[in-house]
Amino acid sequence: MSEFFKSELKDKFLQYALDRDDYFEAQLLYDEFLRPNYSLEYVERLLTEIIEEEPELLDIMSANGVKIFMLSATAFTEDFLEEGGFTSIYVKEEEKWDTFLEQLSNNKELSKRERAKLGASKSMSKKRERRLLKLLIAAVAISFLFTFFSVTERLFFKEDYMTRGDLDKAIKEIQSKNSDEDNFFKDTTDLTDYDTVEKVTDSVLSKDNVVGQKP
Repeated sequence: MSEFFKSELKDKFLQYALDRDDYFEAQLLYDEFLRPNYSLEYVERLLTEIIEEEPELLDIMSANGVKIFMLSATAFTEDFLEEGGFTSIYVKEEEKWDTFLEQLSNNKELSKRERAKLGASKSMSKKRERRLLKLLIAAVAISFLFTFFSVTERLFFKEDYMTRGDLDKAIKEIQSKNSDEDNFFKDTTDLTDYDTVEKVTDSVLSKDNVVGQKP
């Protein structure tokens, strides 16, 4: 029987005694918890351990040459069980022992942890590199597809549109044409005015000639 199971069994003995208001024989504990796999002597041995470890938990009566003839709970039994009983004591002792063993092998454990941590770090680094490489490949592929579709659209779906340079050239041609027309109309006007002046001059000269010929 393991030490943990023994601790649980001791707590069951105490709980059984606490639930009763009178003295009872150890035989009842045997019938309740250990028959038929264990003997009555084993029950008595567990009761002896309880008395040796925590003597205030049970009130023992001896008779007829029997050391543990009758027993009952005491005023301390209930508080002891509420604090966890023998099971709690066993667990705490095991934790202390584990802590002691851990301290003895502290250097080895630290080196193992460091190696494990280093291995985990390398694994994470490789995963990160793979992830970045996949993202880079995806970015290059998207850029290539975008460029391909742009070139294809320009080749097969070319639209007629006027660039800024074409627009400036057209504006200059229109301005040049308007300037030529203005110069033409100005020259025509000047010519018309000159003809009119010439006609007036000829008319005046003709009149002077007529006056000069009269007797």
